[in-house]
Amino acid sequence: MIKDYIINNSHKHASKWLVLSIDIAITVFNFFLAYVVRFGITMDIDTPGLLYQVPVIIVLSAISFLLIGSYKGVVRHTGMKDAYNLFLAVTVLIALSGALMVSSRLSLIPDLLNIPVSIISIHYLLNIITLTTSRLIFKYCYLYIKSKLGDASKIMIYGAGDSGLITLAAVTSDSQKSVSVVGFIDDNSQKIGKTINGIKVYSSRSINQEFVEKHNISEIIVSIPLISKERLTEISDDLLGLSVKVKIIPAINDWIDGTLQVSQIKQIQIEDLLDRAPIALENQNIHKEFKDKVILVTGAAGSIGSEIVRQAAYYKYKHLILVDQAESPLYDLQQELLSKGVNNFTPIVADIRDNERIETIFEKFRPNLVFHAAAYKHVPLMENNPYEAVKINVLGTRRLADFSSKFGVDKFVFVSTDKAVNPTNVMGATKRVAEMYIKCLHNTSKTKFITTRFGNVLGSNGSVIPLFKKQIEKGGPLTVTHRDVTRFFMTIPEASQLVIEAGTMGNGGEIFIFDMGESVKIFDLAKKMIRLSGLNYPNDIDIQITGLRPGEKLYEELLADTENTLPTYHKKIMISKFDDTDSSLIKNKIDDLCSMNLSNQDDKVVGQLKVIVPEYISKNSTFESIDKKNKEIETNIHKKEHKIYI
Repeated sequence: MIKDYIINNSHKHASKWLVLSIDIAITVFNFFLAYVVRFGITMDIDTPGLLYQVPVIIVLSAISFLLIGSYKGVVRHTGMKDAYNLFLAVTVLIALSGALMVSSRLSLIPDLLNIPVSIISIHYLLNIITLTTSRLIFKYCYLYIKSKLGDASKIMIYGAGDSGLITLAAVTSDSQKSVSVVGFIDDNSQKIGKTINGIKVYSSRSINQEFVEKHNISEIIVSIPLISKERLTEISDDLLGLSVKVKIIPAINDWIDGTLQVSQIKQIQIEDLLDRAPIALENQNIHKEFKDKVILVTGAAGSIGSEIVRQAAYYKYKHLILVDQAESPLYDLQQELLSKGVNNFTPIVADIRDNERIETIFEKFRPNLVFHAAAYKHVPLMENNPYEAVKINVLGTRRLADFSSKFGVDKFVFVSTDKAVNPTNVMGATKRVAEMYIKCLHNTSKTKFITTRFGNVLGSNGSVIPLFKKQIEKGGPLTVTHRDVTRFFMTIPEASQLVIEAGTMGNGGEIFIFDMGESVKIFDLAKKMIRLSGLNYPNDIDIQITGLRPGEKLYEELLADTENTLPTYHKKIMISKFDDTDSSLIKNKIDDLCSMNLSNQDDKVVGQLKVIVPEYISKNSTFESIDKKNKEIETNIHKKEHKIYI
C-alpha cells in the first residue's frame, strides 16, 4: 500500500514538473520570437545582452508559474480557470521583467539585463496566446486519441442547449471512462444539421434502430433542464424501444458546487417518470405554524412519518417528538438527524395502543401539533388480521385523538388513505372509521382535527416499485395481480409536504384530498421497469398475473360517492365535502366496535365495520359472506314491507 502511494504520488508530481518545464521552454522560445518580431530576421541586436537575459527569463518564468501554480492543473481537463491562472502567471512575469528593466536603467543591475519595453510587450502577448493554445492542443489531442484509438463508448446527448454542452464537457473529461460523443439530438429545427463543437445535431425522428446499430450507440443521455414528467416519459418511450441505455442528468439544484459530475448521470429510473414537481421547503405559512411549537409525529420511522420529521426539522420548532414501536428504523432516523446537526428532538419507542404510555408522553411534552402517521396499511395482511387492524387503525387513532383533545393540542393531522374511500377491505374500512371518529370529535373539542387522504407513495415500504426491482434483480418474473389494475402514485417528499401544508391551512373538521395526477396501469409500469433495466419483455423477463389479492380493488378512488370537493389556495390540495351524520350515534357505534374487538372474533368485528361504514363491500375476501347475509336480510325486510303495504 505504501509502495503504491509513493508510485502514484511520484507520477502525479512528475507530470506537474513536466508541465512546468514545457511552460518555461515555451516562454523562452517566445522570448527569442519576440526579438525576431521586433528586429526582423537580421537580429540586429546586442547578442551578449540576449544571452545574459535568457537565464534571467528562465528564472523569472519559474518564479511566476510557481507563485501562481498554473502548472498544477490537469491538462486534459483544461478549462477557463486554467486559462485565467496562465494569464495571471504571464502578468506576474511581465511585472518582474518590467522591474528588471527599471532596475537596469537606474544602474542597480548591469545594463546587459535591460530588456526593451517593446520586447516585454511582444513577449507578454505571445505567452498569453501560445501557452493557452498549447494547453488546448494537448487537451484535444488527448481526447481524440482516447476516443479514436481507445475502447470508447459511443453515446449521444439529447438536448443541444447549454445543458447539453455542460454534459458534453463532463463526459469527455471523465478520466475513468473512454467516451466518444457521436452527436446531439434536438427537436429545434434551427439547430438540426448544424454542428456544435464539431459534433453534429440530429433530429429525434432520425434516431432509429438502424442509426443506433450503424454508429454503435451504447447510451443516450437526456440533458434537458426542468423537463416535465410528460415530456420525459415521451422521450424515454421512444428511446427505450432502441437497444440503448437511457440516462438522465440530475436537476441543476442537485449539481455538486454548481458543477455537473459524471457520477451524477444515472440510468433513468421509473421514479424519474412518475416523479412530480420539486418540493420547496421555504414556506412562510409553515414557518409561522411551526415556530416555537412542540411537534409530535407517530409512525415517525415509517415512510411518510420519517419524511414529515425530515421536513419539520427544517423549520424553527421548539421540540420534536418521534414516536414509533419499530426500534431499529427509529434508531436509524435518530442517527440521520444527528448527522445533519439536528439535536432538539426526542425519539421514543412506544406503541400507540398503550394507554398509560401515550398519556405519559402527552403529559410530559405537551405537544402543540400532532401528525398521526402510525398505521397498519398492508391490505392482504390486515384482511387476515382484522383484530390488529382495528386495534391500531381505530383504537390507536381514537386514543391519540382523545389525548390530543384532553391535553389541548392545537391541531391533530391524521394521515389517511385512498383505500378508505368506498372500502373493499378491512384496512380501508378501519381507516375510514378513524376518519369518521376524528370528524365527530372535532365537533366537541377545541383541538382542530384534520384528515389528509392520498394514494400510493413511491418507494414506501410495501410499495409495488421496490417489489418489482427485487424481482428484476432475481431474474423475474414480475407479479401483477390483474392486467387492468391501476394506482395513483405520489413521491414521499411531496406527500409529506402536502400533509404538513394541509395541517397548516386546516381549520378543523376537513378531509383534504391531494391531487394525485393520472392513475398508472400497473401492468404497463411493470413492462416499463423491465425496459428501463435494459431487458426485454417477455423474452428476458416475463410478467405473471397472480389474481387480485383479498380485499384488493382494480381502481382506487379519492372521493366517496357522496363526496365532492372545494378548491384551496394550493392547487394540489382540495377539501372533501360530505354530509354530516349524527356524531353521537357514530361514536357509540365505534365504541361498540372497540368493545367487540376485545373478543377477537373476526366476523363479528368486520360485521360492525360494515354497520359503521355502509359502503364497505368486501372484494375477493372471506368476508363477502357477511355482505351476502346482509343483502338477504335487507331483501327479506323489503319483502315484508311490501306485503304490509299491499
